[in-house]
Amino acid sequence: MRDHLLRPATAADLEAIMDVQQEGSVLALSGIFPQDEYPFPRAELTARWAREINDPAMRVLVILQDGAVAGFAAITHDQLLHFGTAPRTWGTGLATTAHDEIIGLLDPAAHLWVLAGNQRARRFYEKVGWKPTGRSVPDDFPPHPELMEYQRSG
Repeated sequence: MRDHLLRPATAADLEAIMDVQQEGSVLALSGIFPQDEYPFPRAELTARWAREINDPAMRVLVILQDGAVAGFAAITHDQLLHFGTAPRTWGTGLATTAHDEIIGLLDPAAHLWVLAGNQRARRFYEKVGWKPTGRSVPDDFPPHPELMEYQRSG
C-alpha cells in the first residue's frame, strides 16, 4: 500500500492546505518575508486557493500521507503553479515521489516560478530536472522579491 496519494482538492481541504502552506512558508521564507513586517497572508491565499479549486482550467491536488493532507499542488497543462509538502515530511522523499506523479500530468515543456531566495526549493527543482530560463519577475506580495522561471527540458 502506498504511503501517499494524490487526489483532487475540495473546499473541505482549504484549511489543511493553508496549514501546510503557512507552516512551510514561515519556516522556509521568513528571510524573504520577515513575519513581523510581512506576515503570512492567510486570508488572501485562502481566497486564491478557493478560486483555483473552482477553476476548471486548473487542477488542484492534495498529497495525502497516512490519511492526512501532507502537501498540495496546483497545475495547468503547462505550469506547476504551487507545490509544497509539510515540513514534517521534508527529507523523507515524499516531495520527490509526489513531484514525479505530478510531472506525468504536465506538458513535457512545463514551467514554474520560484522565489530566487528560496534556495531549498531551487535545489529541489534542479535535482528533479528543472532548469532556470533566465527570466525573472517580481512576486505579487510585498516586498516583491524576485521570482525566477524554471522549465522542464522534456
